[in-house]
Amino acid sequence: MRSRQEMMDLGNSFARHCDKIRLFTLEGSLTNPNIPKDEFQDYDFSYFVTDMEYFKKSDDWLDYFGKRIITQKPEAMELFPAELGNWFSYLMIFEDGTKIDLTLIPLNEYEDYFKNSDGLVEVLLDKDNLIQDPVIPSDRMYHIQKPGHQSFDDCCNEFWMTATYVAKGLARKEILFAIDMMNGPFRPNLLTMLRWKVGIETDFSLSIGKSDKFLKKYVSDTAWNTLLSTYDMSSYEKMWDALYTSIELFRETSYHIAETLGYPYPDYDEKVSSYIESIREKYIN
Repeated sequence: MRSRQEMMDLGNSFARHCDKIRLFTLEGSLTNPNIPKDEFQDYDFSYFVTDMEYFKKSDDWLDYFGKRIITQKPEAMELFPAELGNWFSYLMIFEDGTKIDLTLIPLNEYEDYFKNSDGLVEVLLDKDNLIQDPVIPSDRMYHIQKPGHQSFDDCCNEFWMTATYVAKGLARKEILFAIDMMNGPFRPNLLTMLRWKVGIETDFSLSIGKSDKFLKKYVSDTAWNTLLSTYDMSSYEKMWDALYTSIELFRETSYHIAETLGYPYPDYDEKVSSYIESIREKYIN
């Protein structure tokens, strides 16, 4: 696998020698000083170009970056709707395992790009001195945000409502539906509550990463192991256990947050818990 310096030099060299590229930026985790660096990180390059069609008419120019084992062009796909407007991206994995996510952006959209940036951007090349103010990468936009009372109650409400969907799926012996409900609308609320608890304990001063990937660093071993146990959904019995374990962990965490922030704890916990238990007792066999 090529080194970071090799890849940065490669991206910069191509940009310097192509007159149609006027601005070159790096985004994502490689710009974030709070993310541990490893060999699996992608190189999120963006080229701001004067002629999009010049690049889009053929993929031959991509060979400059090495031999690819797979290329994906999201904006050219039919099954998965494009999301980047006038931009065009290439997701590439190379034979040495290196991955580049390269995005072409019309040069006249550079102001919108920086205005809507998530803050994790580093300007590597600016041929026309378009960027006047210093751009300092920051993950502040991803810091855990303190919930207001409405957001807290919304999370509780969604958790308890979707808990009934999981229970109904199990009662009907529709395990794939139940798993989908567990991982879809239900579990994210548990993770949100755990995230808020971390926020309280760290004064809302940090991010725990995409998909809460650094959560383990900030919760107790007991909470972590309890959370992991809820991912075992290989049978109806284990799914019921996972549901009840999730409920206990959510209740403990949300009660702590309500107490700490001075929010009323929702009374529908008791009512929905009784409702779910009535479903379980009737259909467990």
